[in-house]
Amino acid sequence: MSNKIGVYICHCGNNISEYVDVERVRDSIENEKGVHIARTTMFACADSAQTEIIDDIKDNALDGIVIASCSPKLHLQTFREVAKRAGLNPYNYVQVNIREQGSWAHSDDPEGATEKAISLVKAGIGRTRFSKSLEHFTISAKNSVLIIGAGIAGMRAAIELAEMGTRVYLIEREHFVGGRLSQWGVLCSLNETGKELISRIYKRLKELDNITLFTGAEVISKAGSSGNFEVEIKITPRHVKTKCDPEGLQKAIDACPVEVPDEFNFYLTNRKAIFKNFDSEFPEAPVINMENCNRCGECLKYCDSIDLDQKTEIIKLEIGAIQVCTGFDPYEPKEGEFGYKTIDNVITLQQLKRLVELNEKQLFLNGKQIHNIAFIYCVGSRQFGKINGNNQYCSRYCCTVAIHSSLIVGKKYNDISCLHFTRGVRTYGKQELIYDEASQKGDIFFHFDENSPPTVEKSGNKTIVKVNDVYTDQIELGVEADLVVLVSGMIPRKDNSVVAILKTPVGRDGFLNEIHPKLRPVETVIDGVFISGAAQGPKNIEETVNSTLSAASKVNALICNEEIKLEPTIATINEETCEWCGKCLEACPFNAISQITHNGKKIASIIETNCKGCGICTPVCPVDAIDIIGYTNVEIESMIIELAK
Repeated sequence: MSNKIGVYICHCGNNISEYVDVERVRDSIENEKGVHIARTTMFACADSAQTEIIDDIKDNALDGIVIASCSPKLHLQTFREVAKRAGLNPYNYVQVNIREQGSWAHSDDPEGATEKAISLVKAGIGRTRFSKSLEHFTISAKNSVLIIGAGIAGMRAAIELAEMGTRVYLIEREHFVGGRLSQWGVLCSLNETGKELISRIYKRLKELDNITLFTGAEVISKAGSSGNFEVEIKITPRHVKTKCDPEGLQKAIDACPVEVPDEFNFYLTNRKAIFKNFDSEFPEAPVINMENCNRCGECLKYCDSIDLDQKTEIIKLEIGAIQVCTGFDPYEPKEGEFGYKTIDNVITLQQLKRLVELNEKQLFLNGKQIHNIAFIYCVGSRQFGKINGNNQYCSRYCCTVAIHSSLIVGKKYNDISCLHFTRGVRTYGKQELIYDEASQKGDIFFHFDENSPPTVEKSGNKTIVKVNDVYTDQIELGVEADLVVLVSGMIPRKDNSVVAILKTPVGRDGFLNEIHPKLRPVETVIDGVFISGAAQGPKNIEETVNSTLSAASKVNALICNEEIKLEPTIATINEETCEWCGKCLEACPFNAISQITHNGKKIASIIETNCKGCGICTPVCPVDAIDIIGYTNVEIESMIIELAK
């Protein structure tokens, strides 16, 4: 029990003090039982304020502190570290949220916000009186990681972690590595193509002995907890051995009678049931898609490396952490959206990039040579106003890629002009230079707003794009285009079953959600599971790599010592009271409760490594046999008593 408590009430600049009278809060609580020091501070999280708190703890032998400031999601760890540096047990510190739950929630009622802040601080003091010193407990951890997704993010993370001494299992659902990057030609701000970049990274990856790559692989189950996960991986065979005769293999591909639309080229071309997207794709052997294969056996006549009888495998891995790098899908416009699929020369930006790779001398679509291109921006991004849709976020990379593509087209095919229909160009950072280059080259930029989007119409053999141009005072302009390119953004993976298996949270935009975008940008609320790259939200290559290296460093910090400190705030069972009804097990979302026999009777037992101290089990117990360490009934009841006063 704490008898000498220090209370610190934060102005948070004016985030709190503009609506909460912090001096009145201090005056109202300074004589509360157990309060030894009561102060206000401009920024409690500032270094100077932290030093002052440390000095107070040491000089006054404080045995508990209360910080009344912002959400504990932001600075719980900050002030726990302050307590530790002063020699105070960090669990004798309580944070009270008077910003999000006070000043911000009641900005229209400063008097009410102040009264509520007083009550909340008193409740925090009440809880601190009954707080106990707690200690972390440690468990062993495996210095191995599962990385899901072998695009640029997953491959870079694998290399980084392997070089730091971690055992890496890298899995890719497709049969080739590289993700979306392998589909692109020359990359923005880089002097190499996507294929060249992937080839360079793959070569480095294969040089490291502690990386195991599985392609055609996906997670089907996860058990265990941070430091000691058990994961099952399903591996779909490629039906072609990696070492094979290239000449015979090509004859086998040529002999295959099955042709289907090619996903790699965004359905602009067809491929065989046995295929490889390009010569330098890795791993180097082709794959047979058994969903397309009719098992005619023609390929077997030419190549001994083909095995149509290979079976799906299930393997089990024991790992310490998981890093999710599953990437994104490009937005596909709805039928009729800006003429997509109803007008034959309307395509997406992704299709244009593949079209440029497939046409060497001149640019053709449907047998017609292209002389001018109209780019329509923000398709599938910033959807509000008359542009209906679910994706209200900006996809960030699209403007840059569209303008870069127009420059590539201009350099590769001399006789093509480009028109851009934008809602404001967002080529942030150094990419502003390519915006300027396109303008200097003679590209024309129109501007429309969300309530007046362009229209694409077919008039005889002509395709006309009409827009009410902001730059010319909303005058309707119409231009003829040989090719209309819809600059479509990023959306979350449509087939992302791993989310349900790992229980990783997603945001309102559908992308994977971190704990905090600034303070904990690659961690999730599932301990030991980290996220990075475009799985989190739209990112360019540089941002993706920065994100994935950040996550890799967090993974390494967690498991490199082969032991993990766990929070002591977990559930505990009163063995005498418990009568085992099983309701706690049904309620627990973390599989942290098991049934055991104690003194001849069946009772519940907490699996400490799984328990997160969420408290869901406590209210369902009919005999009140469960308590949460650090949030005991006594502590919570003391808060209720203070609030009730």
